[in-house]
Amino acid sequence: MSIELPAWLGDDPQAPFPPVSRALREPDGLLAAGGDLSPARLLDAYARGIFPWYSEGQPILWWSPDPRMVFRSDGVHLSTRFRRSLRGSGWVACADTAFEAVIDACAGSPRAGQHGTWITPAMRAAYVALHRLGHAHSVEVLDQGRLVGGIYGVAIGRVFFGESMFSIASGGSKVALAALAHRLRQWGWPLVDAQVENDHLRRLGAESWPRRDFIAAIADLCGQPVAPGPWTERFGRLPASELATPPTGG
Repeated sequence: MSIELPAWLGDDPQAPFPPVSRALREPDGLLAAGGDLSPARLLDAYARGIFPWYSEGQPILWWSPDPRMVFRSDGVHLSTRFRRSLRGSGWVACADTAFEAVIDACAGSPRAGQHGTWITPAMRAAYVALHRLGHAHSVEVLDQGRLVGGIYGVAIGRVFFGESMFSIASGGSKVALAALAHRLRQWGWPLVDAQVENDHLRRLGAESWPRRDFIAAIADLCGQPVAPGPWTERFGRLPASELATPPTGG
């Protein structure tokens, strides 16, 4: 019985990825190993529907699962009870004011069934570099200036590729996700990539898309010219109370 192995990438950040159709079925979506985490490599990967995910001590592993978990920016679901609680909330969402604090909080958040973190020092450094180049962004949720939740990811064209989110106070990650979707909807960005299926994301409104549909959608959206740069001013300060009303169609 032969065992399928993923493609091995060389050190050249311009070396192409194999077609995502060659990703393994088991483990689902494993496409390639090796390569590096340079900005050029990462941006090329995301635009092709590929992302890195590996643990300390492993080679860099690149994934493109099928199906793909995706949020529509008008489809994030918050329960009626939770939205009602936001009406009197003093929390405020903003963007790119504490990127490194958000990624560190995500790395330190315990996950069900997961030991340690996949946000290795090399991964942290890679996304901080992307942030400094204006391609990676964070949304922070603040309670009187104290960070209580957040999300970070990579923006290419009019797609946001979500990487991780966290809560310090209950509901912090939900508000971060809803605030991100709220702004993206206003900007005409229709999709947030959520990568891998899980029940929590599904309860928040994420949908399972066949990989071919996801790849076709991002091929168009990633090709639309949007200049990189910080989101702080563009995003502004979004009171959580404004999220108490569900979006039309959401």
